[in-house]
Amino acid sequence: MTISVLVKTSDEICILNLVFGYAEAIDQGNFEAAAAILSDADIYLRNGQTIGSTQLLEIWRKLVIIYEDGTPRTKHVVTNPILEIVDQQAECRSYYSVFQQTEDFPLQMIASGRYKHQFEKRDGKWRITKLDYSLVDFEGDLSCHLRNR
Repeated sequence: MTISVLVKTSDEICILNLVFGYAEAIDQGNFEAAAAILSDADIYLRNGQTIGSTQLLEIWRKLVIIYEDGTPRTKHVVTNPILEIVDQQAECRSYYSVFQQTEDFPLQMIASGRYKHQFEKRDGKWRITKLDYSLVDFEGDLSCHLRNR
């Protein structure tokens, strides 16, 4: 006998799943899924430009090196989320560290920074409406991660 239990996921978990799901999709080399998570977002870049997820997907496809296993051989570790929810709006600030290892590149941190996401709940579903992608604090050796480095 199978017993099913319906569990309602809290707003906090739904929001954090978007933040962590984006990182997971990138590490899996599934840039389309990562872009879909950001489909309602304005994305702020370090050069001051604001783009949408379609343009970000083009950038990833052009710059990020994908290896034989179909991944960029990275792990995005997202920590220290600070989540504030007011009615149907939310903000999450967090840290990220990106690690990489390839056959010829020993395991090391290649980048570290902060994410600042804004969210809106529409039709019962949380969506990312803004991602500040400009908050890179440290860069290491990106030669095995990005083309033209």
